[in-house]
Amino acid sequence: MHNEKAFIEELLNPKTQNEAFGKLVREYQKPLYSHIRNIALNHDDTNDILQNTFVKVFQNLKNFKGESKLFSWMYRIATNEAITFINQRAKKQGISSEELQEKLVNNLEADVDYDGDEIQLKLQKAIATLPEKQQLVFKMKYFEELKYEELSEILDTSVGALKASYFHAVKKIEEFLNEH
Repeated sequence: MHNEKAFIEELLNPKTQNEAFGKLVREYQKPLYSHIRNIALNHDDTNDILQNTFVKVFQNLKNFKGESKLFSWMYRIATNEAITFINQRAKKQGISSEELQEKLVNNLEADVDYDGDEIQLKLQKAIATLPEKQQLVFKMKYFEELKYEELSEILDTSVGALKASYFHAVKKIEEFLNEH
């Protein structure tokens, strides 16, 4: 976004809101889809979560104070929506969210929309063994190449804690890959 302040005013103004929101969706649909897909792993679930995210963004625009970048704020909503979705799905199935992640990774092998190779699949299996927070930090840093400052804004965690999480995640993933 070139001029974020002006764009946010367009989003908040009832006269320009619909057009601005359309622009927002076009601009952020792909990056948000990729971000959610990294968490949810499944294409259909990702689309559902993406829709929920945009609904939440639209409903909460009036509360957006501009304290963070619009991008970070939307990513935070998408992250929370994805985690909530996964936790609810796990609860419905009577399993932990980690077990669900493992199941989702195993389903990737049969997913026609998934174009990763065997190495990618192994990496996904390794990631599924991590605690939720480490999974998030690793995926956002590794796949989306977000900077620690951006992660800090999205996840509301200090840069130092994020670096530690990422370091532990990488170590655990390396151990997993060496064993398998």
